[in-house]
Amino acid sequence: MASNLRVDQITASTTGSVSIGTATFTGGLSGDITGLNVTGVITATTLNQNLGAGSSITIGDTFIKQGAIGIGTTTTAGRNAGVGTAAGTIIYNSTNNTGEIYTPTGWQAFGDNSVFSATGGTLDTSSRSGFNIHTFTDPGTFTVSSGTKSIEVLIVGGGGGGGGHNTGGGGGAGALIFKSNYPVSPGDYTVTRGGGGAGGAPGGNNGSKGANSVFGDLTAEGGGFGGKGVTASPNASPGGPGGSGGGGGGDDTAGPYPGGTGNAASGGTGGSASPDSGFGNPGGAGNVPAEAGGGGGAGGAGVLGSTSGNGGPGLAYSINGTSVTRAGGGGGGANSGAGTGGPGGGGDGAAGNPAPPAGAGTALTGSGGGGAGGFGTPHPGGAGGSGIVIIAYPTA
Repeated sequence: MASNLRVDQITASTTGSVSIGTATFTGGLSGDITGLNVTGVITATTLNQNLGAGSSITIGDTFIKQGAIGIGTTTTAGRNAGVGTAAGTIIYNSTNNTGEIYTPTGWQAFGDNSVFSATGGTLDTSSRSGFNIHTFTDPGTFTVSSGTKSIEVLIVGGGGGGGGHNTGGGGGAGALIFKSNYPVSPGDYTVTRGGGGAGGAPGGNNGSKGANSVFGDLTAEGGGFGGKGVTASPNASPGGPGGSGGGGGGDDTAGPYPGGTGNAASGGTGGSASPDSGFGNPGGAGNVPAEAGGGGGAGGAGVLGSTSGNGGPGLAYSINGTSVTRAGGGGGGANSGAGTGGPGGGGDGAAGNPAPPAGAGTALTGSGGGGAGGFGTPHPGGAGGSGIVIIAYPTA
């Protein structure tokens, strides 16, 4: 047989049959087949032991042989430019020195514990260039499956509810914790998103304290409740303590009723790292006649009830790529000229008779609810806003 036999020279075979195009080889093939240029799809219904131990199928730098499969290598740039994104696609990325598999949430590394990989919450890969962002709006678990990294973490406790009846104090904001270099390693980190406290009932009740938010060993305390307003003078009450304190209730003849203490650290500025207790401030005192104090915020204290007991301001952070202010205190209620909620989501206090509903703290900001206002007909306080936990880290 000639050493350079072309396919079109084969006319018959004594050991089987040969077909071209739609035909099938029948019988055994031995030796090496080289120089074959296949542009279509090869479909094998049976590939058994007749493909010998020393045999292999090679396509570019990818091969299949007994005991091994080689998937070749590419770089991150090559992957992004030329590799398909069908779920289940596997590559070896020489940029990261790790295997990667494409999943419905994007490329995930495997096989190298030096590569950081984590799951949990809602993952956002686009809002902040070069960062993965995990947002927890419900309880959950942040799971690090491989690698170690220093992450950014923002934790805000639930806001306190505003005081009820008439001229209730504004609720305090939940403590705000921000760490710019929090170390994590493989394991599970418990996440709790604190709910906002309920507003005080119109029958003369304080608001409710906000619930704590937790990430690992860090706890952001919920905001203090707003004190109830006057029912029959002297019968108002002070604001409650918390991450930031609630405002004191207003009274017609007695007072002042002090605002609650802030258990987190005062003096925070937007974007700065916090102590473990977070940032928070005291609530403002209720005053005479019937002017309630504003709840404290992460960035400043609540204001004394006078013509307006405004809530303390929150603090701004851009952990998710956009500057967002959170943890404002609720405004105090009043007969007239009620306090406004602090910047960052604090609910407005109410005033007048009949008074409008007191404003609720904005959800997922940990802000305090506004205090009930008016005189005569009792009113409920505004609910505190729920807290939040956000984690961010570089993808590289």
